[in-house]
Amino acid sequence: MEPVALARAGLAGSEPSRRNRAATTAGPRGDSGRSEEGGAEVIDHIGLGVSDYEVSKAFYLAALAPLGYGLVMEVTGTGRHAGFGVGDKPDFWIGAGEAATAGAHIAFAAPDRATARAFYRAALDAGGRDNGPPALRPEYHPTYYGAFVLDPDGHNIEAVCHQPE
Repeated sequence: MEPVALARAGLAGSEPSRRNRAATTAGPRGDSGRSEEGGAEVIDHIGLGVSDYEVSKAFYLAALAPLGYGLVMEVTGTGRHAGFGVGDKPDFWIGAGEAATAGAHIAFAAPDRATARAFYRAALDAGGRDNGPPALRPEYHPTYYGAFVLDPDGHNIEAVCHQPE
């Protein structure tokens, strides 16, 4: 990635293939760098290496749309990277050519249970595999409502709502 592209992507000073490139545990919080509760966000962005960039990009475009996410930035040059987010800040990135061993778990915040269900349906329609249908998960806490899918590389991707019905 070129230095200008790195700066634009918020990655200045790092080799993009060696650092996490993308998202907070997710959801529309705006670009203030603060959570809705007023505290500073600890994770600015997170990224995953993917084995098939185009397949994964299409999967995440469809799966994250119900959560308000879209493709915010695509960087090409020394590698291909796609940044997804709400508004103009990418906080979840994928990068071509460095698929990690399956096993990552990323949970995106859903504002309500209907949105978690919509994520689940969209992810399955986009080629994801079921890893736990939308349901309450009281073993985590009484109102934990999660929907789990495996992405094209086998990563556990979740939409979670902590609000009561």
